[in-house]
Amino acid sequence: MTNLISRPLRALREILYGMAIHDQVRGLARTRGSLEHLFVLISFGDLLGVPILPPYYSMKLLPFVVPLINNWKRRMLRERDVTDLLF
Repeated sequence: MTNLISRPLRALREILYGMAIHDQVRGLARTRGSLEHLFVLISFGDLLGVPILPPYYSMKLLPFVVPLINNWKRRMLRERDVTDLLF
């Protein structure tokens, strides 16, 4: 009996989520990603040849940034196109 009620309620909840805030959540995730790129560039730009901060601060932040470095380097060094800016 509870399954008959919970399935339609869950479907309704997911529909309302998709209609109301899905675009906002995606936009916030995109903004968070760009700010994360900027943070890693400022603190570890010397990996790309852009020395911005002294290495002392970078070494203190290194344990928190290690999981991000490989993906960040790949995204920063890839070629970009005008169409990348549209989406």
